[in-house]
Amino acid sequence: MVGLTLDGQRYALPLAQVERVIRAVEIIPLPKAPEIIAGVINVRGQVIPVVNIRKRFRLPDREIMLSDQFVIARTSRRPVALVADGTDGVIELPEHRVVRAEKILPDMDYVEGVAKLDDGMILIHDLDKFLSFQEEKTLEHALSGATARKP
Repeated sequence: MVGLTLDGQRYALPLAQVERVIRAVEIIPLPKAPEIIAGVINVRGQVIPVVNIRKRFRLPDREIMLSDQFVIARTSRRPVALVADGTDGVIELPEHRVVRAEKILPDMDYVEGVAKLDDGMILIHDLDKFLSFQEEKTLEHALSGATARKP
């Protein structure tokens, strides 16, 4: 797992989904994108949507700071960048320490499970559930419109 933090809360993503972690860069607004999309960034010539996971978790919104990091990860449909206050690097989690989400509360949106650690808990997220079907369609339309306008 790759650990990240938002407002002091720890989260994790499966290592296989994470491509890299980069320092925060300028985000270009993406017209007609879903509210959860902060805009897009250019990573090595690839336009990647930036997901503001603060909105999804109902955390207080704040400006992106130079100390923030972008976790570049891959959903089953596309790469995305997640804004994080910081990252914890790779965290090894034995299976016996992970409780599947459905055992805690049915229909836990975006959460795959919870890891019990000696110093607290980490929510493990399912990136493929971050965007609803409608948000995914709206994002696809906004991205295709943005690439069509490129000179």
